[in-house]
Amino acid sequence: MIRAFVGVQIDPNVVQKISEVQSQLKRSLMGIRWVGRENLHFTLKFLGAVKEEKVAPIANGLEQAVRAIPRFSIIGRGVGVFPDIRRARVLWVGLEGKTLCSLAMEVETALEPIGFARERRDFRPHLTIGRWRDFSTQSEKLKQEIERWKDYDFGESWVEEVVFFQSVLKPEGAVYSPLHVISLMEQ
Repeated sequence: MIRAFVGVQIDPNVVQKISEVQSQLKRSLMGIRWVGRENLHFTLKFLGAVKEEKVAPIANGLEQAVRAIPRFSIIGRGVGVFPDIRRARVLWVGLEGKTLCSLAMEVETALEPIGFARERRDFRPHLTIGRWRDFSTQSEKLKQEIERWKDYDFGESWVEEVVFFQSVLKPEGAVYSPLHVISLMEQ
């Protein structure tokens, strides 16, 4: 079994801006395990534990589903939390882009016949930048930081490929490596 997900890489300039904001947030928000710049990506679908024999069908299904989608841009904008400010567990940067929803839907459609259930939650495109180990009573500081960064423009990324990643958990954090890369259609 391998641990896997389907995702999109983010432009290095956007990653740099996120990293700079993380550095500022680290000064006022405590108890967060920060996502390292090398792991900042947009997850289209988390697959979890995958049997080795499903790797090729997943890669083929993704190839068929997304290769005809034209390349497009996304914009990183604002900072927020899931599930809400009082019970924050995930700190994120929002993503905007017209084609993002249809790309996610194509991935869902391609993987359902291979045994991966559709996501039941509403699609909320975001980049996870930190996770709380134990959320303490920081809600006032958190509200201030969310307000401060809610409209911040992190910049534009071009989505040129979809990546089927393996994720290996290590004590120092997850290590991601591509299993299969699908280039989107050039316009």
